[in-house]
Amino acid sequence: MTLADEPRRLLPLADGHGGRSSMTCLYRCGNACAHPAPNSSGNEYFADGVKAEVSRRGIFKAGAVGALVIGAGAAGAVPAAAAPSGGSAASSAGSRSGAGLTFKAIPPNTLDTVIVPNGYDEKVLIRWGDPILPGAPAFDIDRQSPTAQAGQFGYNNDFLVIVPLDRHFTRGLLVVNHEYTNEELMFRGYAGGATATTQQMRIALAAHGMSVVEVERVERTGEWRVVSQGRRRYNRRLTASTPMKFTGPAAGSQLLRTTADPRGVRVLGSLNNCSGGLTPWGTILSGEENFNQYFVGADGAPADAKPALARYGIDITKRYPSGSRYWDKADSRFDVTKNPHEPNRFGWIMEVDPYDPQSTPRKHTALGRFKHEGAAVVVAKSGYVVAYMGDDERFDYIYKFVSDRKLRTGDSKADRESNSRLLESGSLYVAKLGFTSASEIDGSGKLPSDGAFNGTGTWIPLTRGGKSLVPGMAIDEVLVHTRLAADKVGATKMDRPEDIEVSKLTGKVYVALTNNSNRGAAGQAAADEANPRKSNKHGQVFELVEIGGNHASETFTWSLPIVCGDPADPSTYFAGYDKTEVSPISCPDNLDFDAHGNLWISTDGNALVDHAGTNFHDGLFAVAVEGPDRGKAKQFLSVPRGAEQASAYVVPDNKSVVVSVQHPGEITGASVDNPASTWPDGDFARPAVIVTWRPDGSEIGS
Repeated sequence: MTLADEPRRLLPLADGHGGRSSMTCLYRCGNACAHPAPNSSGNEYFADGVKAEVSRRGIFKAGAVGALVIGAGAAGAVPAAAAPSGGSAASSAGSRSGAGLTFKAIPPNTLDTVIVPNGYDEKVLIRWGDPILPGAPAFDIDRQSPTAQAGQFGYNNDFLVIVPLDRHFTRGLLVVNHEYTNEELMFRGYAGGATATTQQMRIALAAHGMSVVEVERVERTGEWRVVSQGRRRYNRRLTASTPMKFTGPAAGSQLLRTTADPRGVRVLGSLNNCSGGLTPWGTILSGEENFNQYFVGADGAPADAKPALARYGIDITKRYPSGSRYWDKADSRFDVTKNPHEPNRFGWIMEVDPYDPQSTPRKHTALGRFKHEGAAVVVAKSGYVVAYMGDDERFDYIYKFVSDRKLRTGDSKADRESNSRLLESGSLYVAKLGFTSASEIDGSGKLPSDGAFNGTGTWIPLTRGGKSLVPGMAIDEVLVHTRLAADKVGATKMDRPEDIEVSKLTGKVYVALTNNSNRGAAGQAAADEANPRKSNKHGQVFELVEIGGNHASETFTWSLPIVCGDPADPSTYFAGYDKTEVSPISCPDNLDFDAHGNLWISTDGNALVDHAGTNFHDGLFAVAVEGPDRGKAKQFLSVPRGAEQASAYVVPDNKSVVVSVQHPGEITGASVDNPASTWPDGDFARPAVIVTWRPDGSEIGS
């Protein structure tokens, strides 16, 4: 659906949780904002089985996914793999950031549907409950079962990507995270965790995790569809009960051992999978985020375990905190009294091979444990693999991992085996920032006199060579309790670092800092140049440039190209661009780049409201980050009532963008029988993945 322009106007600010309902706060993160931020440190800052028809290596060399290999000169245009047939290369000679953003921006709105610009089409690609495995039944909300859900598309899709199955990218694998469940919108008559049946709990466990689904283009256009059921040879479901294994220095640690796994090397399932990433060797990374909300009984945990449990947001004061899911009644591993180390087995980066449905997913301890949003992988000019990661919590940190070994560019069995282990050992760093105009920051968001929010930074090493560099902590303690290690070394507290992406054109690193309503509150960290507003409801985008263009460097410069909100608000900033031509944007969450280097921003919790006090819906925005249009943000899409624009993936030929519409209708008081949204099918709300494209076959945005 498209929408005509409306007059521009200043938008009043929302209070409390911004655009999130209390229902979202409960189910997504266990009411994190209602509790003190777990980071109470007083850190000081710087002053100033199935085989593809063609080899995977061949597909990735063809550039169909655009594995990011940054060479010398990362501050400028850098070479990349050739584009797939019919596409445009990400770094072609004529490309520049801003090219292609000629669509007419849609205005903020509150309609219960998906809105796209004139000249574009959109459709649902797959929705919660659609069968994806052989034998799985068609979805029936009144006949759900754990077995059925384990063969159906999971709930609350978040991160997504399509990886290719052929050189021309006419076929691919849609890989999607399933972050969390909202049982009130899944089951009729649901009255809360205390009264939930074990059957409902097991269905919810099966609705978590990840889906891999075969898809194909419709006649080589930008439209995609799920392949017919008889051809789904790669389809897969990962759930909260799928066997997985640990790798890296902390595997086998006493901190990971349980009665069920006395060696500390195998774990069941993945929880709260939020964003993710692609590796140059063709696998998918998935970040476990708000895992704390699933555990109960931490009041009965050993006293020496409680500080770490609390630092990760697990309530240590009562057996069943408010909003508990009571999953211990279905599986005792969620009872921390009985299994004090079980929470330590979540909060990792998980790696999955989408091309092998029989492969065992791996949780990489070398990348540290925190509330991972995702991981952006790049190959440094030195050949080492670098992963950038954010810890999505108020006042938490930005991290970087650098592998011990270099990427091998051959396609031999030895090369593939070596590359598959690149994330198992390396150095883990956390960011500490320096500021250029610290004395001018008063919390109002006023731009410093030098005309920019900017500064320098240092990557502080936490581990190196399989050893801890944090005094008083062993290597497994640093990796299992990474937040505590980062507290000790004085990392810089940020405003909820969420998704991170690296520009294929410039090598610059971009971080979505979603918001932090506690910034500058009594007893909390004050505003600083990287987080320049008190009570920060709208968030900002952080840009990081490694010194010398080397992603393995230990120093960097940084700036804020975008400080979000209504452009008419003087506390906003859009890289100096004329703000009368910029779309209002609030709460950046997930990021992606198109083939021309434009940054695409998905939002979560839009805190801007109309004059009736109704929050505008979340959406997808595109913005040039280089060239004369740098900072010109334009809204491309909006999602239905109560939904989050959770993630977007621009297909490498720029012909389509695939979008996660998460938790539609998630508004306090809503239920299956009393829905707040009827998207997408007109009855009750169902999370879904959509695809949008131009029927004339031209590129997205142009």
